[in-house]
Amino acid sequence: MPTYPGISSEAFRHPLDYQAEQALRSVPGFDLVARKLSKSPTSDRAMCFDGQQHRVGPRQYASIYQAFREAVRAIDISPAPTLFVTQSPMANAYALGQERPCIVINSGLLDLCNEVELRSILAHELGHIKCGHTTLTQMATWAITLVSGLSTATFGLSTLVSTGLILAFYEWLRKAELSADRASLLVMDDLNPILRNMMLMAGGSVQHQQELSLDEFIRQSERYQNLDADGLNQVYKFFLYNNLSESVFLTHPFTVERVHFLREWAESEEFRQIRQGNYRRTTDGAVDVPSEAPKAEADRLRRELEDLQREIDRLKNR
Repeated sequence: MPTYPGISSEAFRHPLDYQAEQALRSVPGFDLVARKLSKSPTSDRAMCFDGQQHRVGPRQYASIYQAFREAVRAIDISPAPTLFVTQSPMANAYALGQERPCIVINSGLLDLCNEVELRSILAHELGHIKCGHTTLTQMATWAITLVSGLSTATFGLSTLVSTGLILAFYEWLRKAELSADRASLLVMDDLNPILRNMMLMAGGSVQHQQELSLDEFIRQSERYQNLDADGLNQVYKFFLYNNLSESVFLTHPFTVERVHFLREWAESEEFRQIRQGNYRRTTDGAVDVPSEAPKAEADRLRRELEDLQREIDRLKNR
C-alpha cells in the first residue's frame, strides 16, 4: 500500500467539491446555520459513542483494525479517528464528528464486501475526514432535520428551503463524494476493488455476486455519461436528484457517475504526479483547510442556483 506523508487534501480534492462548497457558503442562510450549530448541544462525544456499537481495535475485529490503521497511515491523518461497527443490514458506512471524528461501518457492508473492497471503503471515509467534510455534513444534517419538521425547534430557519440553502447542501454532499473516491484510489492504488465496491453498492447481492460483470457496469457508466450531451437530460437528472414534490433528495451521486469521474482521474497527469510524490503538503497531517475556489466560479454557481430557484418557484405557482 502506498503512503503519502504530509499530503494535503488540496492535492486530491475534486474541483466540483470546491465549487459546490463555495456556492453553498454564498447562499443566504448559511451563516445563520453555522451560528446556530456552534451553539447546539450536539458534540462529537454524543455522536460517536460506545453504547451500542463495537469499537474496532486489536482485539475486536482485528483484521479490520489492521486495514484501517494502514489506510490512516497511507493518507496521513493524525490523530487517527475511532472506528465502530454497528448492527444494521443496510450496506453503508459514514464519517462523523469534528474535533473527535469517527467512522461507522454497518454490519451489512461487512457481509457484502471482501477484505480488499472493505479497505477501499475505509479509505473513502477517511477521505471525508481528511477533507474536513464532516463539519459541513453535520451542518447539513442539522439544517435539513429542522427544515423538514423533524424537530419542534425551528430557530427561525423556516424559510431556508425558499432560499435554496437545502438544495445547495445536498448538491455539496453529492460532490464531496467525488473527493472521497479519489482518496480511496490513492490508498488502494488500484481501480478495480473500488469500482467493484461501487457496483455492489448499486445493487449487489451476496447470493448472486458471481453473476455481476464489472466490465458491463463500466460500459453502463459510459452510456449514462453520454446522455449529458442532451440538455433536457440534465433537467431530468436534477429532478431525479431533488424530488421537490416529496422533499426527497439524494445525498450521493449516481454510482455510474462516480465510476466515470474516478476512471477519468485515474488516467490523469495529476494522479500520476501524486503517485510519484509530487503533491501539496500540510505541516501536520491532520485535516487541513483548503483554499477557496476562484471567486468568479463561486459567483457563477450562485447565479445558477438562483436562476434554478426562480424557475422552481415559477413552476410551483403555475
